[in-house]
Amino acid sequence: MEIKKVLITGCNGQLGRALFTLLKDTDVEMINTDADTLDICNSTQVNEFVDMYKPDTIINCAAHTAVNKCEVDADNAERINAYGPKNLAIAAERIGAQIVQVSTDYVFDGDTKTPYTEEAKTNPQSVYGRTKLAGELAVINNCSRYFIVRTAWLYGDGNNFVKTMLKLADERDTLTVVNDQYGTPTSALELARAILYIVPFGEYGIYHATCEGETNWYEFACEIIKQAGKKVKVIPVSTSEYKTEEKSAKRPMYSVLENGKLNSMGSYRMKEWKEAFTEYMEQIDKSAVSKNI
Repeated sequence: MEIKKVLITGCNGQLGRALFTLLKDTDVEMINTDADTLDICNSTQVNEFVDMYKPDTIINCAAHTAVNKCEVDADNAERINAYGPKNLAIAAERIGAQIVQVSTDYVFDGDTKTPYTEEAKTNPQSVYGRTKLAGELAVINNCSRYFIVRTAWLYGDGNNFVKTMLKLADERDTLTVVNDQYGTPTSALELARAILYIVPFGEYGIYHATCEGETNWYEFACEIIKQAGKKVKVIPVSTSEYKTEEKSAKRPMYSVLENGKLNSMGSYRMKEWKEAFTEYMEQIDKSAVSKNI
């Protein structure tokens, strides 16, 4: 189904902003909402909002993504990550709309050494992962026109690992980063491009959408420091050696996702992670220059 009018929840997040960047100069009508304009956990409000605007597509970018906070705020995580998507799915089904539910690599346990396919068995090990999987199932069970799009290690316009590393690099002489957790850094802009490629095909189901390749957090940090031209030293440590908060969520040790279904649809491929990151850093530089003019 072609996207003509899209409701985007969580529009102020990294993916929401990337979607806006790609759609702002097109014929697609955007209805951008965030928590202050639409509470997806309120079914009455969701139904009234959907009835008012009648989108043909809903892209749910809203989520409780503070992984450690989810461990001590499980009820709120469930409301946002599971009940919210259910409300949106029910409303979408009622008006004949399609829904894109953005999900995560945390639905897997990370105990493998090969990339996870869309058909791989889920086994979340954290509150965040469990509530995001519950959100997937809520959408699948309540809307016949759904896309579940799992991604990982997302960065874009907002708070993320890249911004944290750059900030710490200006404050410290050394950075300590774990080197035994593997995944794929994914640009929010690349994820937005993939979503807008997938949806018009109308082939509903579960998709994986990350940049190509794999790395670990230490190697990613080294690439960030290198491309930023910083002089700080990056020190690798194991997860067991790294000091974390007392109530920290269990991270998947290996959560590389295979974009099998996406890659089978045609010649489109998401960029290799270093290439996508270079594009991101160039955009940061341009933004910094324009602010100084």
